[in-house]
Amino acid sequence: MSEFNNVSIVKKANVYFGGNVSSRTIKFADGSTKTLGFMLPGEYTFNTADPELMEIIDGELDVLLPGTEWQSIKGGESFNVPANAAFTMKVKTPSDYCCSFLK
Repeated sequence: MSEFNNVSIVKKANVYFGGNVSSRTIKFADGSTKTLGFMLPGEYTFNTADPELMEIIDGELDVLLPGTEWQSIKGGESFNVPANAAFTMKVKTPSDYCCSFLK
């Protein structure tokens, strides 16, 4: 899906790691949320509360998920992150992403 219809967008940005990672929250009528974001090259560790689906729209990165080895991910690919977990990304090129919070 290349666009979302009938949504609300939170104007205030989510800014992490000194501005190297930022996103905007999108709220859907069914109560679900996603973030659309952008990451500059660097290494970042995130913590989850809910399970997440990370879709990499464009760019290239390596991800280390709990209990796995490093995996290479590029634009058009995605990965799932479990709830209550930490995961690390080594962003190789500027990367555009969509994060879906699964409940």
